[in-house]
Amino acid sequence: MKKWVCVTVLVVDAAISAAAAAAETYPAKTVRFIAPFPPGGTVEILARALGQKMTESWGRPVIVDNRPGASGIIGSQIAAKSPPDGYTLLMVPVTHVTNASLYKSLPYDPINDFTPLSLVGSQPLMLVVNPSLPVKSVKELIAFARSKPGQLNYGTSGNGTSQHLATELFKSMTSLDLVHVPYKGSAAALTDVITGQLSLMFPQMATAIGHVKSRRLKALAVTSAKRSPAMPQLPTVSEGGVPGYESTAWFCALAPAGMPQELVTKISGEIIKSVNTSDLRERMATQGVDLIGAPPAETAVFLKSELAKYAKLIKQIGIQLD
Repeated sequence: MKKWVCVTVLVVDAAISAAAAAAETYPAKTVRFIAPFPPGGTVEILARALGQKMTESWGRPVIVDNRPGASGIIGSQIAAKSPPDGYTLLMVPVTHVTNASLYKSLPYDPINDFTPLSLVGSQPLMLVVNPSLPVKSVKELIAFARSKPGQLNYGTSGNGTSQHLATELFKSMTSLDLVHVPYKGSAAALTDVITGQLSLMFPQMATAIGHVKSRRLKALAVTSAKRSPAMPQLPTVSEGGVPGYESTAWFCALAPAGMPQELVTKISGEIIKSVNTSDLRERMATQGVDLIGAPPAETAVFLKSELAKYAKLIKQIGIQLD
């Protein structure tokens, strides 16, 4: 019996030593940061910005790998099945938890198959319409949509995304009949709002603010409880005529489950350090993104609470996948 105990202790000690050694030499090669949505969206913008900072700090490339499709499921599955060695990271939005309530089954568990690294940031969404739409406010949009039930369509970056949930909540609180047109990413949907193929959209501010400033899109409101410092002249949806309305987007950095604690500490620490650099905070603030940089334990609690919150909301609103 004593021999078995001795062997077990030696094996554990060896594993700990190996994990510590791996953390000391990490990264020894290129790190892949998976963005499970197409280029141009906030998920990719944040992954690329963090990747650049981490590259500068580590002296090793951190590249963004866009793996879009199925509301983020394709890219997330790739990350979940990758070795937990720190060379595959994942940036996810709210779909990471909403997919669990929208799909009968997923090829991974959104909580147990991932290692939380950091709650990176959050941002309000922006209610935008095609400039030709004869409305200048939320109230005018509501009145116009009510006069044309089922004739106005809205785009999103996919089923269950923050954009989809924000619009469905808006529909529910205003009793509007709007037609959902899901896309594989924000950029394509925004293009169709600009060209008039779509009537309206609730994109993240980071992806829409440039189009609003160039007058290719007309912004009516932001979805946060308070006005955004990035565009303080814009009222909130609540101020605009839907009292109590609030919906924000968030973004988390994850890794495959089973990552050694030494690596978790090193990678999350680097992400949090990058998030707190003044130049990155200022740059993202101009796009409406509030950088957070929460540690792993706090991020884990946040993800579990968001999973429960959105499961209740999706059931309440009765969202159906198209």
